[in-house]
Amino acid sequence: MDLSILSFTTILLLSYAPSLFNSRTFTEFIYPNFTASYYQFIDSPTTGSFLSSPNGTFQASIFNPLSQQSSFYLCILHVSSNTIFWSANRNRPISSTGTMSLTQSGLSVSNPNDTVYWSTPTLNSPVTALQLLETGNLILLDRSNGSLWQSFDYPTDTITIGQKFYIQTPPLANSVSGTDLSAGDYRFSITNSDSVLQWRGMDYWRLSMDPRAFKDSNSDISYLQMNNSGLFLFSGDGITVVWQVNLQETNFRIAVLDSTGKFSVRSLSGTTWNEEFEAPLDNCRLPLSCGPIGLCTVGSDSVCSCPSSFYSASNGGCLPAGGAQLANPNCSSNGSISYIGLGGGSQYFANGFSNPTVSGSDFSACKDLCSKNCSCLGFFYTNSSFSCYILEDQLGSMFYSATVENENLGCIKTFVVSSTSSSNGNSGGGFPIAALILLPTTGFFLIMILIVMVLWRRSRNSKAEVLRLERLNSSMDEFDNIPIPGLPVRFKFEELELATNNFEIQIGLGGFGAVYKGTLPDETDIAVKRIDNVGIHGKKEFLTEIAIIGGIRHVNLVKLRGFCARGTERLLVYEYMNRGSLDRSLFGIGPALEWQERVGIALATARGLAYLHGGCEHRIIHCDIKPENILLHDHSQVKISDFGLSKLMSAEQSNLFTTMRGTRGYLAPEWLTNAAISDKTDVYSYGMVLLEIVRGRKNCSVQTRNVDNQSNEDLSSFSSSLSPSSIYFPLFALEMHEQGRYLELADPRLQRRVTEEEVKKLVHVALCCVHEEPMLRPSMANVVGMLEGGTAVGKPRVESLNFLRFYGRRFTEPSMNNRNNGNGEIMLRLAENSSTTSSTSGAYSANSYLSSQQISGPR
Repeated sequence: MDLSILSFTTILLLSYAPSLFNSRTFTEFIYPNFTASYYQFIDSPTTGSFLSSPNGTFQASIFNPLSQQSSFYLCILHVSSNTIFWSANRNRPISSTGTMSLTQSGLSVSNPNDTVYWSTPTLNSPVTALQLLETGNLILLDRSNGSLWQSFDYPTDTITIGQKFYIQTPPLANSVSGTDLSAGDYRFSITNSDSVLQWRGMDYWRLSMDPRAFKDSNSDISYLQMNNSGLFLFSGDGITVVWQVNLQETNFRIAVLDSTGKFSVRSLSGTTWNEEFEAPLDNCRLPLSCGPIGLCTVGSDSVCSCPSSFYSASNGGCLPAGGAQLANPNCSSNGSISYIGLGGGSQYFANGFSNPTVSGSDFSACKDLCSKNCSCLGFFYTNSSFSCYILEDQLGSMFYSATVENENLGCIKTFVVSSTSSSNGNSGGGFPIAALILLPTTGFFLIMILIVMVLWRRSRNSKAEVLRLERLNSSMDEFDNIPIPGLPVRFKFEELELATNNFEIQIGLGGFGAVYKGTLPDETDIAVKRIDNVGIHGKKEFLTEIAIIGGIRHVNLVKLRGFCARGTERLLVYEYMNRGSLDRSLFGIGPALEWQERVGIALATARGLAYLHGGCEHRIIHCDIKPENILLHDHSQVKISDFGLSKLMSAEQSNLFTTMRGTRGYLAPEWLTNAAISDKTDVYSYGMVLLEIVRGRKNCSVQTRNVDNQSNEDLSSFSSSLSPSSIYFPLFALEMHEQGRYLELADPRLQRRVTEEEVKKLVHVALCCVHEEPMLRPSMANVVGMLEGGTAVGKPRVESLNFLRFYGRRFTEPSMNNRNNGNGEIMLRLAENSSTTSSTSGAYSANSYLSSQQISGPR
């Protein structure tokens, strides 16, 4: 009897052995034939946790978010913040009695009836261990400790520092809510050229269009990875950075796609996550910021409302008033088609990221297209580009922007259900129904006739003014009928006249015309360039080039806000840069720019040029890089202006190539030898600008003397081939480079607030950029890498810089004759048809003496 009891007890203990032995949390490894459940590890430090990373930063757990008791998930948790990093069975939660099992075949998650809710795919070898790394990566190992499967290859809504997110990796998908981890409708993924956010297949954000991102290379993207200094998109070699977002240094950060569709990068401070980067920047750009058909007003605090003729629905979003019904995407209806307009200024969140369904159509054709498509729920028509966007499947939110108030026409498709009117037989002898209708109607018409007569009399007095305005704007018709997709906002001439107070304040003068400061009705400052030196070539070609220029967006390029074309008038509307051009801060009277600000300006300019050369869809060679075309704004904003404007020249003007597409002192040698013009031409001009940034003065300048007849700079070591009263600084830089005396090249106003190594770095980059042979010059992407420190700084080749000695000698000839010119401009006279390294004198063009002010770009 005692023996039987003992045997029964032994069997009972053995049957519960897993529970007894597994009630503690294991560290780093567990091994096959292991089973875990929520209640089995209910007393662990984090309830349900059965495996911890080596230092306890992460734990694997059977977890129920927000302590609800219906849905349990196999999760990886960040312990200090209690944040879910990854979940296995996100779309099929188990009950509180469900289990996780580790066998030699892999991992699986099951409910009590042994129904498998999730499992790893078929593996190539038997599993010998499950490991949780300190990075949060859960790995199945084979007998050689090789990885058979890892959670990093199957992210859910979060990636962490060090994790590589490849093109072929499944996209991040948001969790529906804090308690429901199932995948929602938002996705974050990367392509070979960009990273994108999508809602139901529609883009609503791209990294390439975000002003905080910088493109460093034209290589194809292979993967995304974060480190302690930012977020980076790498090429396949794992070294070349294609895109980057620089962030503050931190030891740990994550990127999350949250339930609202926002992609955010967060750093950990104690147990709190700090938002470092959010995309999109504006909440109104989220697909469901205000629910279906909701209208989000862009501003510091996004405000939701409903468009006119719509009312707020109880479950969010807006519904049509007046008994109309929204169109059904399943193509079922019981009424006649009707459309409700959304009013001026409304835009759809996805239209800026997609091509129009049809281009070159009119409004009626766009509406007909929607009417014939039973899955169409509405449409947007853009007046300026004659573009039609069809909205299908499901409607998201709209947003309001005053800048497109008269550009976009949005309509929502509805069905009007006809109701059977009741027949009221009038069999009695009461007051006739016809009289009840006719008497008030007659009075109404009499009143209307009186109103029309008054308005007619008034209209006669203003008829002449109306005819004048019609004649004034009649020349606009020739542009209205040209369908060009992607055009920026088209302003009326009268709007710009009013904004600039009839072009009162001129802030710049360049080869393409004068620039005026203006203010729009919403108090936004603008710079209006009134072009008066552009060829009158084809109208369609003009609009096409404007569409290309307007579509180029980068944080270091001045944004084209819109344009105006009326008759022979051509005006471009830019964002306003309140500190003006670099030459004013660099060469003007006032405190000297500090060294770090100069480096920042140099780097920002290089980034903008690198984007023009390879980051945008249409590669653009600027052709006129100089301080006058580098604009500054508060908060250290630096932007290049005038890019793409040379494309507006007519064929006849191409004969003025060197005078219209460049400024003396910044022109590469190939301009004078009829060699091919390439992006390396811009690199040369950039190198010349970089030397001016180092010195804080023009490369071609005359030294002033003080009362003791001494030069205001110490040129005792400078080549005796030059007059001591003049200096061609690039040659001075070359000679100081040969002697290793870099600190003497720095702006003397800095008073030694810069080290020799710092000056040496910029001088080396500048001299590499001005090599005579274009092929020896670095690309602008490489320049960015050198300035940032990710690429080794190149070593200048003296044999390719000897032409500077010839330039230096030629500079002294006109400088001696023009030293006392009133405008203080000393231009370098170069032979047009001779070799750049030849000392043979040749014929000189009168155009060689144009000053940089005469042919400079917009300020």
